[in-house]
Amino acid sequence: MSDDKPLTFTIDQILAMIPHRYPFLLVDRVIDAVADKSAVGIKAVTINDPYFRGLPQHQLVMPGVLIIEAMAQTAAVLVVHTLGSDASGKLVYFMGLNGVRFRRPVRPGDELRLKVSKVRSFGPTSKIRGEATVGDKLVAEAFMSAMIAN
Repeated sequence: MSDDKPLTFTIDQILAMIPHRYPFLLVDRVIDAVADKSAVGIKAVTINDPYFRGLPQHQLVMPGVLIIEAMAQTAAVLVVHTLGSDASGKLVYFMGLNGVRFRRPVRPGDELRLKVSKVRSFGPTSKIRGEATVGDKLVAEAFMSAMIAN
């Protein structure tokens, strides 16, 4: 797709684009999606998220690996959006991580913003930079590799 107009994807549209479902769907909405460039995923972190069950109240922190997974799901939406109808029925596989850094804890009540930007593509593989923020604070960052399956 070559349209540079940013798009927003609702939860229903995300469910149609990627195979993840509750409790493992970690993106509520995608905003500012520009095909072949970037997108921003939104995750409202709530006390009802399953990974908080059984933890003492002073230890309620979203696991870092799930923040990275939320970035990867946002990247998958960007890849599917970029490929359009060519991506119908295909899966986006997460292949690798580099430069992962966790900067601050994410807690219930936070709105996690997951900005992903395409660095480059080579064949069916893409390298994507991800940044997760809460407000104006960087909470995590990573470089991800992903591949669209046939």
